[in-house]
Amino acid sequence: MKQLLLVFIGGGFGSVLRYLIGKFLNDSENGIPYGTFAANILGSLLIGIILGLAAKNDALSSNQTLFLATGFCGGFTTFSTFAYENHLMLKSGDFTSFAIYTIASFAIGFLAVFFGMYLVKS
Repeated sequence: MKQLLLVFIGGGFGSVLRYLIGKFLNDSENGIPYGTFAANILGSLLIGIILGLAAKNDALSSNQTLFLATGFCGGFTTFSTFAYENHLMLKSGDFTSFAIYTIASFAIGFLAVFFGMYLVKS
């Protein structure tokens, strides 16, 4: 039960932060939803750091990892919003924004995870 509560609370914090970032950075007129992009890239970096720390000499407990990685990062990042925003871009015929947003999200997201793990590797 404690583990469910950790995920629940971490997810709540992550979701609220994602909402605030989206509220301030997403602008339907400029094509690319920068808030969702920023949340997903930052979340990828954070999960790389968190899981890197967890793997490094058990620097984080399993409960801390559950709260931060599964809870916070799970609530903070969002594939469903990413998919919906891509749907809207395709539906509106904005193929350039679709291509840039999709490719950048995947490429930079992967790099952010690897970079986060690299930061704590030494």
